[in-house]
Amino acid sequence: MPYFGAIGRSRIVDCAVQCPRCASRSKQRGQNRGMPRSPATANSSPTKPAADAKSAPQRALDKLGLSRDVDLALHLPLRYEDETRVIRIVDLRDGDSAQVEGVIHDCQVHAQGRRQLVARLRDASGELVLRFIHFYPSHLKNLAAGQRLRVRGEVRGGFFGREMVHPTFRSVTDETPLAKALTPVYPSNAALPQAYLRKAIATALQRVDLAEIVPDDLLPGGLPSLKQSLQQLHHPAPEVSPSLLEDRTQPAWQRLKFDELLAQQISQAQARRARALQRAPRFEAKRGGLQEHLLPALPFELTPAQRRVIEEIGADLARRAEGDAEQSVPMHRLLQGDVGSGKTVVAALVAALVMAQGWQCALMAPTEILAEQHFRKLVGWLEPLGIQVAWLTGSRKGKIRQRMLEAVASGDALLVVGTHAVIQDDVRFAKLGLAIIDEQHRFGVAQRLSLRAKLVDGAATTGLEPHLLMMSATPIPRTLAMTLFADLDISTIDQLPPGRTPVLTKIFSDGRREAVIRTIRDAVADGRQVYWVCPLIEESEHVDLQNATATHDQLKQALPDARIGLLHGRMSSGEKAAVMALFSSGQMALLVSTTVIEVGVDVPNASLMVIEHAERFGLSQLHQLRGRVGRGGVASVCVLLYATPLSDTGKARLKAMAETSDGFEIARRDLEIRGPGEFLGARQSGVPLLRFADLAEDQQLVQQARDVAHALLDRHPDLARQQMARWQNVRADYLKA
Repeated sequence: MPYFGAIGRSRIVDCAVQCPRCASRSKQRGQNRGMPRSPATANSSPTKPAADAKSAPQRALDKLGLSRDVDLALHLPLRYEDETRVIRIVDLRDGDSAQVEGVIHDCQVHAQGRRQLVARLRDASGELVLRFIHFYPSHLKNLAAGQRLRVRGEVRGGFFGREMVHPTFRSVTDETPLAKALTPVYPSNAALPQAYLRKAIATALQRVDLAEIVPDDLLPGGLPSLKQSLQQLHHPAPEVSPSLLEDRTQPAWQRLKFDELLAQQISQAQARRARALQRAPRFEAKRGGLQEHLLPALPFELTPAQRRVIEEIGADLARRAEGDAEQSVPMHRLLQGDVGSGKTVVAALVAALVMAQGWQCALMAPTEILAEQHFRKLVGWLEPLGIQVAWLTGSRKGKIRQRMLEAVASGDALLVVGTHAVIQDDVRFAKLGLAIIDEQHRFGVAQRLSLRAKLVDGAATTGLEPHLLMMSATPIPRTLAMTLFADLDISTIDQLPPGRTPVLTKIFSDGRREAVIRTIRDAVADGRQVYWVCPLIEESEHVDLQNATATHDQLKQALPDARIGLLHGRMSSGEKAAVMALFSSGQMALLVSTTVIEVGVDVPNASLMVIEHAERFGLSQLHQLRGRVGRGGVASVCVLLYATPLSDTGKARLKAMAETSDGFEIARRDLEIRGPGEFLGARQSGVPLLRFADLAEDQQLVQQARDVAHALLDRHPDLARQQMARWQNVRADYLKA
């Protein structure tokens, strides 16, 4: 028998006296009798294009990426409903989702107040009110007195006793059987009813080839087959607890996680092996080279950690390709180090090694402020040694930009520094040997893919692919390094330069704002400089600007004798540069800023930072911001102001900031709280990195998948390709970006 449901619910509505909407649905179901079929195999109308012939649910399947049988099989339930048993009305409890069966003894439309349909269902134990605020005339017949129904919904207390609002219901007889398994509830949308999706998935499970790909001797012990796992998760037995099924540590879930991680590890291992077949220019350090001239010109000594990573990177650049002593294999290395660990000078010394042999280097930073910081440092270090540095950002226009482009194209500019403007179409390198990306996770996926395309262009020009060095002040947790960064070599600067002072972190509610302002007044009177950071609210630069401006005006009134600047993303590059110049030179005491100062800003005299609405920031971002102070010899303080009420996530972030200043521990906790997306700029893609595996919890599975991936590629390459084909989706390029 058909189910009946309320408008706006997930089940199909079948009305006896049909409204136009239900008539249309009935007609559609009549046209698609025997459906659903996989969109990939459905026949097209002979008179219309295939796309027009698809029903709305079929188009919704395509939109969800469910175009293959295997895609449907891997579309797992969000939760389960127990329709295998009927509960007596007297045994219902408020808040429970339950199924009852009985006979309608009264059904009326109540016109007082908001118009609604109220029916009363009775069984041998009691009475239950069924309430419909949205209903059609057909409901009056389907819920007429004397109808025997099976009803499911959430129970709540009402004025006339317990009730269900907009429950799903079904006409039954005394012989109508109960469901034999728990009913899955799938992720869906308004155009894709649950009934249609359930049938589509059940059909796909019968057709799809789920034969085992991984040989028995490689499959970790204790894992069921993929087919058994999917059957259990889609159609669980009634005795299985729904809470147990939703627990992703049980064997069926573990098998899906393993297979997903295996496909991801194969993808990364293939990328690494493919790169080993490519060729790049080989750079070997030579006595008396540019690197040796730059070292004594630096105003500081390198730390042992910096020297170690320079040697690691140098070994990559000098490595001989197999069978070709004159060329190398493209380096693909991540240089990670805590805030202030000295990554920029490492990049400069590595670039010097490349430029000494006449090849160009490109350094790309996510913001103009950070790019300009790099530019000024590198010009100061390299121009006295005869190296021309080009500066490319979105704000550079006209003849100045054209001169820079010509210098890059001719090879006169050996070092190119800038923002994403470095990878625009009109930028042509004469001889690109090394690309350096700073704070790579802050670039969007499309920008990183554009950089990869630019590297390919470089290979087309010279016949050799440039080396790639990525830098990050957000250390990568080990599990993430083994998965989403598995095709990278990683160097770590695990030592801060001498002279960095510890930063004391204090946490106050916004109610202590006036006391914080008094502390700022004392700091400014002592000649120290202060940052006040305002958050990005709801991803809206407009609201962010209003917030920063209001805070700037408030502080100007509270500190009339202090020079206070304002910095935000809507200012022109010239305005930003002027404000930063005043603050860097010490002429400005207090800088109110948005997060444009998150990375790269280096003002040693700044010893106090206030971060407003700190609960809105991610842990890694808070740690980056905190790193702007503590760069001089004065004891520094970071004040985190939060608004109440504070969420559990907000409490966890602030607690972590107060407990540790170790960037690696911060990164580990950030991974637990927010997942891996932030480490790769995932929010900009809208695509989840992994559907089933949790990198914070599944470390053992990650290692097992990694080992099996290499074994499959070595011993069973065809099986590795089959595993990739089974799991292939839009993330393939994204994971390599």
